[in-house]
Amino acid sequence: MLLLLLIYFCYNKHMDVIHSVILGLTQGLTEFIPVSSSGHLEIIQEILGGRTSDFHLFIEFINFGTLAALLFFYRKRICEICVDIFKKHNYKLFLNLVITSIPAVIAALLLKKLIENAPFFSSLITIMCAMGIVGILMIIIDKLPHMSKLKDENSLTPLRALYIGLAQTFALIPGVSRSGSTIVAGRLVGLNSRAAADYSFLASIPIMCGVVLMSFISSDSRAYMAANWGTLLLSNIIAFASGMVAINFVLKYLRKKESLQAFGWYRVVMAIIILIFVLLA
Repeated sequence: MLLLLLIYFCYNKHMDVIHSVILGLTQGLTEFIPVSSSGHLEIIQEILGGRTSDFHLFIEFINFGTLAALLFFYRKRICEICVDIFKKHNYKLFLNLVITSIPAVIAALLLKKLIENAPFFSSLITIMCAMGIVGILMIIIDKLPHMSKLKDENSLTPLRALYIGLAQTFALIPGVSRSGSTIVAGRLVGLNSRAAADYSFLASIPIMCGVVLMSFISSDSRAYMAANWGTLLLSNIIAFASGMVAINFVLKYLRKKESLQAFGWYRVVMAIIILIFVLLA
């Protein structure tokens, strides 16, 4: 019923409901499947008619849905971390998550205007190169040098957590993928694929919380939300539902297969498709 009311509202306000559903579905699935949500959203925007001047605001607000999916999926784990902090005085995992978040937060704050306005960050060529490079890394990851193996994410040292955080900064480039860069980095510092994905998803929570908080601080963002709340709510509901599906899929797949090659080949194929599109355009 709520979805029907939202669709009716969006239709009457001359907003494109189909675009909202497509973008929400794209965000939810590709935020957690390591194939780059920002890259896919940029591609979808090109297909739907080109990038609008306020598209960066839409990307900020659509994080609400994927953040909600993370918080709901990891609610028990988050409670365990809180118990570790306040009852057991065990701060190791929490501090590692903070350390992992710091480089990307600093880079995002310093480069915010550049990311929003520079053609490099919305170029299909950039997305194509990032898709291909990270895809190749995923295919050959098992043949690359690794640090000593770790039991799970609780065994990470602060230095290894920092390495994952530095890798996460590259996700500011569309096509790289935040989950992709951190899972690859997690593998290289000694985690197995499932543990790397778990840590990647947990480490994204502080980042997404920061994005959501900044959305409320900016007057432009608040004005955009007020003008488009129906479309944004619909997109975020779709992003939440598809995000839950994506998290569950990735963790089950990596528990069973323990390989990133399928995601890597997908990215390489996408890079080739983008190249063909650019050459024919």
